[in-house]
Amino acid sequence: MPGIEDSMTHSSPIASAEAALTRALAFSPFLARLAARPPASWKLGDIERPLCREAIRALLAPPPPADEAALWRQLRMTRQHALLCIAVRDLAGLADLDEVVGSVTALADECVRHALQWLTTSLRQSYGTPLGEDTGTPQELIVVGMGKLGGEELNVSSDIDLIFVYPEEGATDGERAISNHEFFTRLGRKLIAALSETTAEGAVFRVDMRLRPYGDSGPLVASLGMLENYLHSQGREWERYAWLKARALSGPTPELEAQIAPFVFRRHLDYSAIESLRSLHRQIRQEVARKDIVGNIKLGPGGIREVEFIAQVFQLIRGGQDAVLRARSTRAALRLLGEKQLLPAPAVKELLGAYEFLRNLEHRLQYHEDQQTQTLPRDPAQRALMARALGFANEEDFDLALGRHTARVSVHFEGIFAGDARDSEDHSQAALWEGRVPEDEALAQLAAMGYRDGAQSLRRVQSLRESGLFRRMSATTQGRIDNLGPRLLVSAAQRRNPDATLERLLDILESIGRREAYLALLQEYGGARERLVDLASASPWAARYLAQHPMLLDELVTQRTPEVPDWPASARALRAALDQDADAVDRQMDLLRHFKQVQTFRLLTQDLAEQLPLETLSDHLSDLACVILDEVLHRCWLALRGPGAEPPRFAIIGYGKLGGKELGYASDLDLIFLYDSANGDEPVPYTRLAQRVNTWLGTFTPAGVLYDIDLRLRPDGDSGMLVSRIDAFETYQQTKAWVFEHQAITRARFVAGDGAIGARFEALRTRILTAPRNLMTLRTEVSAMRQRMLDGHPNKSGLFDLKHDRGGIVDVEFIVQYLVLGHACRHPELAGNIGNLALLHLAGRLGLIPEGLAHDVHASYRVFRRLQHALRLQGETYARIALTDHPGLIEPVRALWQLVFDTPAPRAEEHL
Repeated sequence: MPGIEDSMTHSSPIASAEAALTRALAFSPFLARLAARPPASWKLGDIERPLCREAIRALLAPPPPADEAALWRQLRMTRQHALLCIAVRDLAGLADLDEVVGSVTALADECVRHALQWLTTSLRQSYGTPLGEDTGTPQELIVVGMGKLGGEELNVSSDIDLIFVYPEEGATDGERAISNHEFFTRLGRKLIAALSETTAEGAVFRVDMRLRPYGDSGPLVASLGMLENYLHSQGREWERYAWLKARALSGPTPELEAQIAPFVFRRHLDYSAIESLRSLHRQIRQEVARKDIVGNIKLGPGGIREVEFIAQVFQLIRGGQDAVLRARSTRAALRLLGEKQLLPAPAVKELLGAYEFLRNLEHRLQYHEDQQTQTLPRDPAQRALMARALGFANEEDFDLALGRHTARVSVHFEGIFAGDARDSEDHSQAALWEGRVPEDEALAQLAAMGYRDGAQSLRRVQSLRESGLFRRMSATTQGRIDNLGPRLLVSAAQRRNPDATLERLLDILESIGRREAYLALLQEYGGARERLVDLASASPWAARYLAQHPMLLDELVTQRTPEVPDWPASARALRAALDQDADAVDRQMDLLRHFKQVQTFRLLTQDLAEQLPLETLSDHLSDLACVILDEVLHRCWLALRGPGAEPPRFAIIGYGKLGGKELGYASDLDLIFLYDSANGDEPVPYTRLAQRVNTWLGTFTPAGVLYDIDLRLRPDGDSGMLVSRIDAFETYQQTKAWVFEHQAITRARFVAGDGAIGARFEALRTRILTAPRNLMTLRTEVSAMRQRMLDGHPNKSGLFDLKHDRGGIVDVEFIVQYLVLGHACRHPELAGNIGNLALLHLAGRLGLIPEGLAHDVHASYRVFRRLQHALRLQGETYARIALTDHPGLIEPVRALWQLVFDTPAPRAEEHL
């Protein structure tokens, strides 16, 4: 006995064609009648192989019909032949669901095209060829398949949903000239009749034209211009759902597709689609209840339509941003959602299993009498027959399997579409939010909730609702904000800092006030809303980042498991996404910015959850910058030289925090650009390349900027060339560079571009750092540079500046740089770009500084960076603290500075 968990048809394949036919006929009176008088073209061997398009075309090819009556008969005989093959193979266990829906779709496609071609030729003989009014070119009817036909998943007794479109207005060129509109209207009527009229041989497909513009009251055919005007001025939300599966079966398609895509898919994340599809589903449920339809496996709870809605709501939300998700097939869309982790893998597996089970069941219901039905029979004998057709031993096992599948679908559907009902506490705060409570009562309510400065919080709420921004919003948007506001009041009150949290949340509300989709997201997903409140409570910087980049709210929808970023895989995905918009520079620039923001935000959420050590975070942010730099360089070179050009002999070198892998969230990038002229390359193209790279990185677009760039460390600073030839750079570093430039090179590395140039730079860097130096002169110059930096950052706050004040971060960095420049000639391991912390320990082990003091400075430096990072997350402009809160923090650094810079060096070390 088959298990009730199985979702595939349970039938075992039949060994012979005769046995397959016998089994199939036992389950279908319709097939038994058809097999008794099969089409002349049919033979038993036809069921031994899948019915392909070529076989269908062969049935329609010879000889051409002499008249419309012959065309009708040919189409119907072809359908009978095809259905007999498809149904027998399915019921005998020889065909899976893919084959069945693929064969039925191929049958519909080929019948439509064959009939359209014959009828077009016939009409042209009477009226001539329709010509475009603007182009003067011959016009063809574009037949658009909708629904399951468009998705290439047609069932065996389905209607086909069609829309007729033609490119241009105009007229035919025959003696009896008529307008293009009239010509294609006549053609459309004849096509519908040829497919759907019932004769002695039956019909081919019932045709439903109600999805066309204006429905039954609209014209049968529409020009592309009329369709575009309709979709953008009158197209309704449910029509977006319908057009998602649209597929042209004939005629020129690019212009049609260009009109459909922006109507169906919004460029932003469109969470309002959830409410639209929920409303449509509610109407379907009401219609089912009104007609007292019981046991409908398509429209009932947990049925086929709910699986389709689950797939399509994600497509409508995200398809504008990710074209890969625009798959027309329901099962293909579900698999993509699993691959992109938009649905959990177990949910995808259950939905696919249920969909396959229900579609197989649907076909067996329709095989019985070739009727378009999805309703389970009430007759016990017929239900038992249908259960056996699915491979179940009895009706009870079938009922258990059906119940299990529909229950699973219902759970997943309700999880997405049930909405986020407001609880009673939210209701109690609605009046307060909307200003319908006297001020003294409102303040008492806020105090009772936990707000410490109720007056300020109340003023902030009133300020939002009385603002010009709020008043200019649509009624729908105002309603969404008034729906969200009380919930945020309650959630913020449950955090440790309710007043500050509410302030930040209201700033975010104001920033997304014109983006209804993001308000819809926060309405629909309570988990996302609570994660937003957590972030706002934890960090004003994180709240501002979200307000600046509201697209990141989408990242809160799914609770992600912390994972180590796979930067090579991310780089490949980024390149693939950019390749899809190869001709749209503005779109590519925005994609790069969105990529950086998403990756940064994922790291930020782990950081705030204390799941990411600071050093690891800096490594990841530095790796992210390298991925972006490499891709920007690639794109800019493509734009200059084209796809077939040799890679540029050009490299990007990172200094400072990027070079030392200590980037923070808002760090700028210190860069220099190098090129190699070994092949006679001139600097002009590489100068242009550098300019483009700088533009791509620093230009402000609607998605923000990638990075602020600092190029002042290039040879001769601001007065120097934007790009440097590698050999000239080597000469400069060895003969002209200042000590501060050699200090900078201690934290420099190759980050993107030509690896050979990168290797030459790394070799040069090692030579520079390991060169002998006069220690007395070196100490004097490093100390003088440190004083100039101190003078440039005065601090009169009374607090300790973690970076710039004596005993802080810069002191540690200068000590390390001095140790590297002064002693790497005897200890070349100091030239490794291993970071300040590791270099401190190394210097201690080498005996250059006391190991105990090195350990203490190492500890202080880590605390400096953690405190600096924490203050940045709290939105502080300056990283300053009260030293009384951190006793003993700066003393080791000052002691090491005095030891290194204020103690006379032994004479043996004066000249190394």
